[in-house]
Amino acid sequence: MKPAKLLLIAGDFVEDYEIMVPFQALQMVGHTVHVVCPGKKSGDRIRTAIHDFEGDQTYTEKPGHNFTLNATFDDIRPEDYDALVIPGGRAPEYLRLNPHVLDIIRYFDSADKPIAALCHGPQLLAAARVIAGKRLNAYPACAPEIELAGATFVALSGTQAITDGNLVTGPAWTAHPAWLAQFLEVLSNHLEKKN
Repeated sequence: MKPAKLLLIAGDFVEDYEIMVPFQALQMVGHTVHVVCPGKKSGDRIRTAIHDFEGDQTYTEKPGHNFTLNATFDDIRPEDYDALVIPGGRAPEYLRLNPHVLDIIRYFDSADKPIAALCHGPQLLAAARVIAGKRLNAYPACAPEIELAGATFVALSGTQAITDGNLVTGPAWTAHPAWLAQFLEVLSNHLEKKN
């Protein structure tokens, strides 16, 4: 696969595994991954949170690692990127209040570029109003938002993911193998069409 340039949008208390694993894995296979956060610049850090499933009614949350951003939010041009990655955690609930973040998501959707969103990441897709008529997955507690945005929430096991056109979604970091594999396939097809 030809190397791609990928944009990953995150914020404080993004889920630790959901930023670290895609960031490292996508670089491992040869892609460039720029990670940005509104209000922060390259070299700044964001805090992460580890969500775990320990038998309670919802996930537990523990402090994660600090993640150093490698690009500046105000400097990015979405048209320079081949695809968008949106991790979950608590960051999406407030990032969706940023109009520029929503404009970036709308650009990737309208340009029919691949978008991979995991866990609470689809909250941003719902807020950007780009999922009407699509089939997708997210952390199960996000199902009402997905459906209110006009999409079909597809229930999956914790290790599964789903692709609908250019969109790849999954329930949590437990789905990384399926989610990343499907995203890489969508990205490869996009890059082949582009050339």
